[in-house]
Amino acid sequence: MQTTFPAPSVSNGPLLPASRLPRSFALQYAGLLVFMIGDGVEVGYLSPFLVQTGQTEHFVALLFTAYGLVAALAAWFSGLLCDIFGSRTVMTAGLLFWILPQLLFLGVAIPAHSPALLLLTYGLRGAGYPLFSYGLLTLLVTTIRQDRLGRAVGLFWFCFTCGLPTVGSIVAQLLLPVYGQYVTLWIALLGVGAGGVLAVLPLSATPRAQKGSLKDIGPTLRETVRQIRQNPGVGLACIVRAVNSSATHGLIVFMPFFFTGRLGLSQDVWIRFLEIIFASNIVFNLLIGFASDYISWRQTVIWFGGIGSALSCVGLYWIPLLYAQSSLLAVYASAAVFGMTLAGYVPLSALTPSLLPDHKGIAMSLLNLGAGSSVWIGPFIVYAFEGTVGTQGIILIYAALFLTSALLTFFITPPTVTRPDRVSNHTTLPQSEGVPS
Repeated sequence: MQTTFPAPSVSNGPLLPASRLPRSFALQYAGLLVFMIGDGVEVGYLSPFLVQTGQTEHFVALLFTAYGLVAALAAWFSGLLCDIFGSRTVMTAGLLFWILPQLLFLGVAIPAHSPALLLLTYGLRGAGYPLFSYGLLTLLVTTIRQDRLGRAVGLFWFCFTCGLPTVGSIVAQLLLPVYGQYVTLWIALLGVGAGGVLAVLPLSATPRAQKGSLKDIGPTLRETVRQIRQNPGVGLACIVRAVNSSATHGLIVFMPFFFTGRLGLSQDVWIRFLEIIFASNIVFNLLIGFASDYISWRQTVIWFGGIGSALSCVGLYWIPLLYAQSSLLAVYASAAVFGMTLAGYVPLSALTPSLLPDHKGIAMSLLNLGAGSSVWIGPFIVYAFEGTVGTQGIILIYAALFLTSALLTFFITPPTVTRPDRVSNHTTLPQSEGVPS
């Protein structure tokens, strides 16, 4: 899976001198890790918890969809807002958008059992993690020396994906038996606040990367539309990126009920299953990303990403159904294979900017829009179809989307003659890939 970002070159204005080293941002990396751990604590159990408080599975799917829509918009505009207001301001806004709505979500909406308040508060919280994390990423990209930028960005994605949801799920497993589901959400809130403060406070003297105004948003959007019209492949890449992570965001809505209800397994087994998906993905992101440079970016996405994920997605249903009571090893193996095949989409981060060599910022922003859109598309599919097709039908829809993404990737052709899906001397940043929240 991929996590991408809108490059800061989208708007006008000179960049800050890129002269700092990654170690200059040690506190920011640590703060990001703690922030994302807190953000990821709820991933494995929030859906069943809300159902236990009186909400329906159908409404929970709608709730996650609303959250995803807000996250997609925040992810899309985060880079541009950093150019206008500075990264520290955007990160602070992200921290506030996480904490304040969450306080109302936990303190008012859940005790009141109010669907309207749940939608409002949890939906607004969707802007929190994209503004905070991508604000930091934009700061790194604009201030760290070019010869150290690869490791700086790689370290960013390591902290991001380790926190959400891998370590976050592990923390949840440790806290839930002791404090219960509701109190664990409050503890996660404290973790997010601590991580955010740790990252933001030392940046008080950091200047803005660029200067601009809100008037820059309009011209940027018009230029983006023009580039999509002239280069349809970049629009296809945005759609493929949205498909990449949609299933994982949908799984957390309905699969806990499949595991605990239909299969009779414990919540701990489900959370461990989820952890294995993401841990496998983190490992194979690095391996497959490296191999794709020697094989083919496009072919890797088509065969390993699209087709491979379609097959392994079907396995997420049938293998637990057949082996849940006889072999948990087989169940966990299906999770590992799914995480592995999702890593086949890694080369999109190199393929997409090669489509717009003179507008890499726009290309990466579109890829980021796809990443953000997956956060709402996955739950929306559950909301729209689970009542009619059930768990098996939802899995087949996700598998069909993976196959569609493989077909769309076939029509994405980078502008080169000798190697149609490789570009020499490209300047895109190496990125570790993971699950956007």
